[in-house]
Amino acid sequence: MPAFAVTALLLAAGCSSPQHQASADDHAREAAQVSDDSTAAARADGRTLAVAAAPATAATTAAGSAGAGRPAHRTTLTVASYDSRTRRAVIATAAKGNAPGTSPGRSPGSSGDTANPASPAVSPSPAASPAPSASASAAARQTAVGDVIASAPAPGAPDGLLAKVTKVLGETDAGTEVQTEPATLDALLGDDTAKDTVPVDPAAFDVDKLLPDVKVSWSKAGDVHVGPEGATVPLGSLRLDVSTEVPAAVSGSASAAASVSGFVQVAPQVDFAYGGAGTGTAPGTAYLGVSGDWNSGWAVKGRAGATATPLRIPFAKLHADPVLQVGAVPVVVNLDLTCYLQVSGDGKITVDVEQNVKGDFKAGGTFGTAQGWTPVSSSTMTSTPVRTAVTTSGSVRTTLGAEASVGLYGAVGVTADLAPYLRGEATGTVTATSATPGADAQGTWNLYGGVDLSGTLRLQLSVFGTPVLERGIPLGTLHREWKLAGGTL
Repeated sequence: MPAFAVTALLLAAGCSSPQHQASADDHAREAAQVSDDSTAAARADGRTLAVAAAPATAATTAAGSAGAGRPAHRTTLTVASYDSRTRRAVIATAAKGNAPGTSPGRSPGSSGDTANPASPAVSPSPAASPAPSASASAAARQTAVGDVIASAPAPGAPDGLLAKVTKVLGETDAGTEVQTEPATLDALLGDDTAKDTVPVDPAAFDVDKLLPDVKVSWSKAGDVHVGPEGATVPLGSLRLDVSTEVPAAVSGSASAAASVSGFVQVAPQVDFAYGGAGTGTAPGTAYLGVSGDWNSGWAVKGRAGATATPLRIPFAKLHADPVLQVGAVPVVVNLDLTCYLQVSGDGKITVDVEQNVKGDFKAGGTFGTAQGWTPVSSSTMTSTPVRTAVTTSGSVRTTLGAEASVGLYGAVGVTADLAPYLRGEATGTVTATSATPGADAQGTWNLYGGVDLSGTLRLQLSVFGTPVLERGIPLGTLHREWKLAGGTL
């Protein structure tokens, strides 16, 4: 029987006076509930754990210490508050903490609401742990030095919390205050294994519009929110439409003013894997990444000005904190996306072009005991020219892409830049279109589609319990380009 359950039963037996009997019975019932959860969630070494999106209607609680032989289990405790500067947390019972169905980490309408309320993992107390004072609450009796806490987003810890209790400081009106230090997932998952890909609810994203003319659309099961008129958004996808002017060439006429408009539609997924039974203290395998289906389309019209460096125009920032339920443990994933337009060229070419791009992508980092951390990146994209017109010689390139970062409990692990692009070039005196390729032209023109994928693995991936990276590891640049239209004139 877990140590905290034994403590509660001893208290129930020892408190014979009427004024203490009800309270002791309550604590015993609470300890029995947690003990039942622990028994149900307890695992044998090497057990495969399910990975899924944590249910939005239930509190997410879990705790344990694989190193001390205490399997991760759910608890009825919550993180009432956390100070990231001092790393002090206040642990409370469910009655003192946040009620299920509320989000203590973020305001209504933000990603924390669709994830789960703060519910920590607190391990049973080791025998050598110092006992709290006689006036300690149920939270104090169930929180001791050596406990490992895993919590969904909580007050003061909007990115979730994964920490180890190093000292029990005492009681406050809100609960038991403890000193903590950073912990790693292997402290809870031990020799277990877990692997799956979990879609991110598009409604879970906070969207910060950086340009005035940005429209947001999304759809999920049982609910549809569509922005632009006529926009179709597949189930589980998030769409952003944008339109903006870009600096025109100095020598260009008013009719050649440059503009870019288009949309990005993405169905993001989090890829998570953990494999215990490694050598030493590190797990045998680990993986963290972001992937999904991609669909975008954009049009460029006019003559963009020449720039020494590409003109990059971010138009929306998105953030979500999906909570994965890995067995009994709430694993908080922090996902950020920045969508942007980018234009470069020599300021000479005038275009009226449009293309659609569809495909998928994957970016992440994988760990193995033999090779350490290695990058993973792939993208399969195809594009279709919708409209093609090139006038005069020159070159231009436009990109409609997204920068992504994915991490755990506030520590960034992988950054990636997915950049589908459209590139046009012409030589000689050219006035040509895809419909009439020989009209008034002396020269050549070509239009290309392409995609670049680059990024970096970060040292914070050590949150798995793997060795710390000495420096960031580049994902390597994935580059593909294909011809869309053009010819010799």
